[in-house]
Amino acid sequence: MGTDAVPPWLERRAALLGADGHAWLTAIPDVVVALQRRWAVTVEEELSGGTSAWVARVRRSDGTPAVLKIAMSDEACEREVALLQAAGGRGYARLLAAEPEHRAVLLEALGPALERSGLAPERQIEILCAALRDAWQVPAPDAAPEAKAEALADLVGRLWDELDRPCSARVVELALEYARRRADASGRLVVVHGDPHPGNALRRPDGTYVFVDPDGFVADPAYDLGVVLRDWCPELLAGDASELAGRYCRLLAARTGIDGTAIDEWGFLERVSSGLHILELGMSDLARPFLETAEQLAAARR
Repeated sequence: MGTDAVPPWLERRAALLGADGHAWLTAIPDVVVALQRRWAVTVEEELSGGTSAWVARVRRSDGTPAVLKIAMSDEACEREVALLQAAGGRGYARLLAAEPEHRAVLLEALGPALERSGLAPERQIEILCAALRDAWQVPAPDAAPEAKAEALADLVGRLWDELDRPCSARVVELALEYARRRADASGRLVVVHGDPHPGNALRRPDGTYVFVDPDGFVADPAYDLGVVLRDWCPELLAGDASELAGRYCRLLAARTGIDGTAIDEWGFLERVSSGLHILELGMSDLARPFLETAEQLAAARR
């Protein structure tokens, strides 16, 4: 098995890590061979959805399907293993095995992602809220909350300059203002998923949805809901972006009891930082809708 099927954005993410990323990428074939022997699985299909891990469908020796995932970093693997062990299948995919030496996990096989369901955005948002309410029940470790707002503010400021200012100063100023507010906020803390978009919510045979690919850090639960609000760019661009984003935000707040202002501010910060980061990875077509919707939302807030 070679790395020719590795998605280009995964290659780009590895390249940003320099020598460590290159070493991880080139080691994948040998690591996969070792894991197939250790766990008695056979790789059937490499999956293209991962942005920070190599992922494949596998078949176990007893004939049951599973998913093999090899993370880029030790920290990402450690966090995922700790979270999935604590969750025990509630709100998240079940962990079948873990191999920290290779940054690898073996997960239960799940059905299609929510993004492929054909359901209306409002219904998808309701399903994500229900899944998040379960996911947030994972006991929080005795750890300080992640300085996520500060990290995103640093990323926005750095990439805006490095990428030759691909969006307006107003968008960046608003994103940084919201980052300052969210950094100063206090209240409930949970173990957040970190990226609970519809592509990371997969269906179980009973029709419920659970999450995969958690970042798993302690933070304000409004952060997760901001990530949910960050998406829906085609819908926002097809109509009144401000009105529709407001409607989605109110739905998120109503379904979870989380403050709508916090959701809105996290959502805008995530929209801008995601657009810039995706642009950094060389995917301008995917980045543009995030930045275009951010421009429309910022214009409506003058």
